[in-house]
Amino acid sequence: MGPEKKISIRINGVSHSHEVEPRLLLIHYLRDVVGLTGSHIGCETSICGACTVMLNGAAVKSCTVLAVQADGGEVLTIEGLADGEQLHPLQEGFWECHGLQCGFCTPGMILSAYQLLLRQAEPTEEEIRHAIDGNLCRCTGYQHIVDSVQYAARKMRK
Repeated sequence: MGPEKKISIRINGVSHSHEVEPRLLLIHYLRDVVGLTGSHIGCETSICGACTVMLNGAAVKSCTVLAVQADGGEVLTIEGLADGEQLHPLQEGFWECHGLQCGFCTPGMILSAYQLLLRQAEPTEEEIRHAIDGNLCRCTGYQHIVDSVQYAARKMRK
């Protein structure tokens, strides 16, 4: 193990600074150091997408990013998407359209869809499926997830 490095990351609008080992993954920093457990650890090989967060405006699988690589950056996790008690339209869509069952993949699905909706206000079903194709769901069959994203897109356009 090498010497610890001090990093500063803005997470959900709040600045965090810690000394970390250079090999610490961003997902472990978020969960174990900062205490934000909404992002899930699934495979730790970038296959499942359960750990997806926004880093500097792009959806990334946080099991593939070192915390030191995020130094000076801006991270948005599922905890930062809602506005206080007001759910984000994507979170509401997953609730209203039954886009989740066990919920394990949901934070990553929502943040992958969030990136899509930032770029495309009226995505097609094909564009939605492409945006979430790096996220695995073992429960839903994906149709309700697509419906949830379409719900959010409509609500966000109003």
